[in-house]
Amino acid sequence: MMAAASTPTPLPAPAPSLKRRGVMLVLASPPGGGKTTVTRAIAESDPQTVISVSATTRAMRPGEVDGKHYYFVSREEFESKIAAGDMLEHALVYNNYLYGTPKESVEEALAEGRDVLFDIDWQGNKKLTEVAPQDVVSVFLLPPSWGALADRLHGRKQDSEEEIERRLGKAQDEISHFAEFQYVIINNDLDDTIAQVKAILDAERSRRQRLTDVEAFVKTLKP
Repeated sequence: MMAAASTPTPLPAPAPSLKRRGVMLVLASPPGGGKTTVTRAIAESDPQTVISVSATTRAMRPGEVDGKHYYFVSREEFESKIAAGDMLEHALVYNNYLYGTPKESVEEALAEGRDVLFDIDWQGNKKLTEVAPQDVVSVFLLPPSWGALADRLHGRKQDSEEEIERRLGKAQDEISHFAEFQYVIINNDLDDTIAQVKAILDAERSRRQRLTDVEAFVKTLKP
């Protein structure tokens, strides 16, 4: 006799997913505090995230690509965008060049459920929070000690001693604004810091206010 064919075990139904609005995740730190490294690590490992690309009026440097590193625009074009309300935030840096965040590309990403990562300072966070308080999630990275921060800046071996001292002076001002952020992490171990930021992002993705079709889904949960 032929053995009866076994009945295949049915595969579980795929879990339903909810549409959501993206998160504007702001990462800030004093110079050398790790915000750029953490931002890039999350963007490279999570396809739901994109790094915000700023616009600037400064000249393009060797190796930079327009639209990838920055949007390089004239001062007249930048000021026109400010007047039209097309910048989420902007600042004059060193009393010379304008830097800012174009609104259109960020809004498109959020509407598509993608999270936008911002590597900016406390002033940028303040302005973003003022214009988009429901979208912004802010994280401030603190160094484990002042000595560790100074060692990191010296360890880069990219800047003069004068520039390092300037950055350390700026670091004191940056750290004084830690209380303006929703989350604070001591960046002692890079892998642990990245994991903590990812956990914050995962939790914020499930915040009820961001789930655009949760009410419609709940109405389907009937016997």
